[in-house]
Amino acid sequence: MNFAFNKNKTILSSLGLILTAAIWGFAFVVVKDSLSYIGPVWMIAFRFTIAVIVLSLAFIKHFKNFNLKYLAHGAVLGILIFFAYFFQTVGCKYTTAGKNAFLTTTYVILVPLISWPLYKKRPEWFVFLAAIMCMAGIAFLSLGGESASFSSEKPWYYMNAGDLFTLISGLFYGIHIICISHYSQKEDPILLTILQFAFTDFCAWCVSPFYDGAFPLEAFKNFRVMASLLYLGLFSTMLAYLLQNVALKYVPSALGSLFMSLESVFGVLFSALFLHEALGLRMYLGCSLIFGAIVLTEVFPSLLKKQS
Repeated sequence: MNFAFNKNKTILSSLGLILTAAIWGFAFVVVKDSLSYIGPVWMIAFRFTIAVIVLSLAFIKHFKNFNLKYLAHGAVLGILIFFAYFFQTVGCKYTTAGKNAFLTTTYVILVPLISWPLYKKRPEWFVFLAAIMCMAGIAFLSLGGESASFSSEKPWYYMNAGDLFTLISGLFYGIHIICISHYSQKEDPILLTILQFAFTDFCAWCVSPFYDGAFPLEAFKNFRVMASLLYLGLFSTMLAYLLQNVALKYVPSALGSLFMSLESVFGVLFSALFLHEALGLRMYLGCSLIFGAIVLTEVFPSLLKKQS
């Protein structure tokens, strides 16, 4: 009976992680569509305002643990997340939503490489193989212009601004993961999440008037924009993070990582379905190489541990 109960929890948690990946994958479509009506930094400001308010009300008891250390760590994480979302959202404005989804996930390969000089721990051989695969995938996706085939009027080394900004966002996501992994070992992850979201929101409200211009009052008269912001704030930012935190308790790390990496696959799928983005041979090859690199980095370590 207990075995069946645990098995059901694992199945439900696995479905929860797949749902999380789908929510994040569809968010790339929502962001791309909404950028026609609202500036990228204003979008970040509103989505995080919604998430912070709802999370704070739902988990107000966690504020009893608040102290200056939480404030400092929340500030560091919030600033990192702001720059990650800033470059990702601005990047989405100048590239396709599908490419934005896959190029963002390169942070998975960057994390062990960034950790190497910080913790003096050399990555395993498969991380370097994954890095080579990832770079090849990036080359297929981004170098040589927007042509879906191998023929292009641009030189082979050309990369548009959107793809470059997205890759920079992946770097900030990678640094953020390293920092939050360190902080959350001894601190309340829910309070840390609320505080980092609050600082991200603060940064966005400070930057948006300078980057995007005046408050986008007209955008709030557009039902499509309001629905998009609610989706990004309630589902993509708040619900997805809660689903991820709960579900990962009951799913093996290798399987959980694989489910989460489906975010990029859903991003491309939804982009093709809803935005009618073309998927040429270069796109298929690039996405396959990057996804293979993600799976290699996330799943292979657990498989090696089981064998040993």
